[in-house]
Amino acid sequence: MGQVCAKRERDSDLSTSFGINSFLEMSSGRSGNGGGGGQQKMRIRPFMTTVDEQYVTQTWELLKRAIQEIQRKNNSGLSFEELYRNAYTMVLHKHGERLYNGLREVIQEHMEVVRVRIIESMDSGVFLETMAEAWSDHTVAMVMIRDILMYMDRIYVAQNPSVLQVYNLGLESFRTEILRNNGIGDRLRDSLLELIKSDRKSNQINWHGIKNACEMLISLGIDNRKVYEEEFEKPLLKETCEYYREVCETLLAGENDACFYLEQVETAIHDEANRASRYLDKETEVKILQVMDDVMVADHMSTIVYMPNGGVKFMLQHKRVEDLTRIFRIFKRITESPTVPVSGLKVLLKAVSEYLTETGTNIVKNEDLLKAPVQFVNELLQLKDYFSSLLTTAFGDDREFKNRFQHDFETFLNSNRQSPEFVAHYMDDMLRSGLKCVSDAEMDNKLDNVMILFRYLQEKDVFEKYFKQYLAKRLLLDKSSSDDVEKALLAKLKTECGCQFTQKLENMFRDKELWLNLANGFRDWREGPQGAKLTIDISLRVLTAGVWPTVQCTPVVLPQELALAYDMFTAFYTEKHTGRKLTINTLLGNADVKATFYPPPKASQSNEEDGPGPSNAGGEPKERKPENKILQVTSHQMIILLQFNHHKVISCQQLLDDLKIPEKELKRCLQSLALSKSSQRILTRKGPKGRDMIDMSDEFIVNDNFQSKLTRVKVQMVSGKVESEPEIKETRQKVEDDRKLEVEAAIVRIMKARKRLNHNNLVTEVTQQLRHRFMPSPTIIKQRIETLIEREYLQRDDQDHRSYSYIA
Repeated sequence: MGQVCAKRERDSDLSTSFGINSFLEMSSGRSGNGGGGGQQKMRIRPFMTTVDEQYVTQTWELLKRAIQEIQRKNNSGLSFEELYRNAYTMVLHKHGERLYNGLREVIQEHMEVVRVRIIESMDSGVFLETMAEAWSDHTVAMVMIRDILMYMDRIYVAQNPSVLQVYNLGLESFRTEILRNNGIGDRLRDSLLELIKSDRKSNQINWHGIKNACEMLISLGIDNRKVYEEEFEKPLLKETCEYYREVCETLLAGENDACFYLEQVETAIHDEANRASRYLDKETEVKILQVMDDVMVADHMSTIVYMPNGGVKFMLQHKRVEDLTRIFRIFKRITESPTVPVSGLKVLLKAVSEYLTETGTNIVKNEDLLKAPVQFVNELLQLKDYFSSLLTTAFGDDREFKNRFQHDFETFLNSNRQSPEFVAHYMDDMLRSGLKCVSDAEMDNKLDNVMILFRYLQEKDVFEKYFKQYLAKRLLLDKSSSDDVEKALLAKLKTECGCQFTQKLENMFRDKELWLNLANGFRDWREGPQGAKLTIDISLRVLTAGVWPTVQCTPVVLPQELALAYDMFTAFYTEKHTGRKLTINTLLGNADVKATFYPPPKASQSNEEDGPGPSNAGGEPKERKPENKILQVTSHQMIILLQFNHHKVISCQQLLDDLKIPEKELKRCLQSLALSKSSQRILTRKGPKGRDMIDMSDEFIVNDNFQSKLTRVKVQMVSGKVESEPEIKETRQKVEDDRKLEVEAAIVRIMKARKRLNHNNLVTEVTQQLRHRFMPSPTIIKQRIETLIEREYLQRDDQDHRSYSYIA
């Protein structure tokens, strides 16, 4: 038994040295009677010796002196193993409470001494250093003390949840006796705030002291940030708010513009972030930046964006991309919250959208641009390119910005009802001559740009009508710069709107291929005996009825030569295509006319408007030098000019009676021939000068004084670049008539598939089907429904009059 006890004592000593549980477990093997065997475990508890009060007092005094030496940093001669064993003995013999209370008193006494030293340094320049040194010494000492009293932490503290662990007891004592005593905490806070304020003024500071103090305050909270927040963070945030509010007031009160203000804001945010990352807690950094966002940005967003000297409008007008990028970056930081009802990006987007809408509206309402469709569209394309570039470079391809830009473009573009016509006119100009000297990539880019405007158009059916007219003229007059480009644009339109949109356009190109083959065949045909009587070169284009948007023209009286040529072509065509009927349309024809002018001597010239034709005043000239020109004119102009081979003077009324050219077209032709610029005035109107309009009684003669350096003279037809008001109304009426048919067709398609629908659902589905061409109003849809009911395509439901059924 004595040997076992001796072994227990040695094991007990060993376990205390390493903090091991004092219980021993021993195993012995024993065989039982009956052949069965097994192991039985036997636990031997430590021998509980009784210690007297004197021994406990001596042990505590020993530990107390050791703790005090550790606090004085005189711990080099101490045996930590012996100290641990003594503390272990006290706890083991149920004196843990005395040990814990004694430790608390020793720490408190030491803190009182340290506090005196710190208070003495409060009025000197070494307060923070003294505080940091005291904190460092205390934490080092508490780590050592904790190691010595580890067994007390494990047993006594664990059994008494109301008491703190040894290290935390030291923190709590430091917090109570130092930080929150004699104004030390207030002095610490003021010192830290003063240093940070000095740092904000770009003065050199010891930022390590701030960092150490922040770490100390966080540690003193033990398991939370409450001490740090109350003693330092909240005052810091308040001071930061006040500091930057003063900065903002100073910046905004002066003559600084928004660009300068935003530069200062971004610099301040950047500096504050760097400052916080150096010596403040991560959570504090986030809160400080939030305060800056609120004070410097959120409170002044409207002031910044609408600032007259340098606001968003100024930035956009002067293409200040860097400043726009900066304001987007800064305003993106401001999110919606209970104190900020509108996010920064929404405020910025509103201002940008207002500028875009204002600029776009000024373009589409500009009186000068309304007379120049190409420039009108160019201005819009430049605006679109500018904002597309801003979207990428300044606004980070933000989806809300992109959607708002598209909405704004669509709104102001469609506010002008002539926009579809102008876009079609721009495409016509581009396809006539605008893409001759560009690469394929540039061409494709130009087409893509104009297609973006096309997508914004709500009345695509109006665009289609004008585009067809322009395409017809390009094909019939050979004005297209490239068939490949034409077909590339058709492919884009087909992708955007479907094959039904481009079906007739593609058929127009198919007709062109057919008439080229016919022209070659007619050329071979007239070289035979049947073409011997033909004295002029003629080319006719055969168009499929219903495909081409040509205006129906009353048949005019053709000159004999033209009538003969037309009859011969008709004979040739009917040989190849029996059962077909040709109807001539001279409205878009053109001709080359050889003209000879006989300028009279100067003495024979009279004072009629723009120089008269030949006159007998002064006698016949002795010498006449004829001047030959080739006049490039329209078919109607050619027919008019040929009349002067038989008449010296002829009136507008007589031309109307003899040729049957429509009055409006006749006057346009005479204006071009007699009232255009002097280099193109083939005819002269007799009578007083100064009138631009043609009257039916006006008389015309050949202008023998006509002069031009060119042998081939192109006579431009008088026409506006855009339709006149009556023409616009006429086109609109045609569009409205076509829309009625399209709405009816959509209603029938839907009802045939659905059989029965109520009114609201039918209106919704019709709108959905037709919105890619135009936006039908509910009123129009209702009118077409009534028409279809009258024509017995639909019938009202007997039970519900707002529901319809399809009649098969």
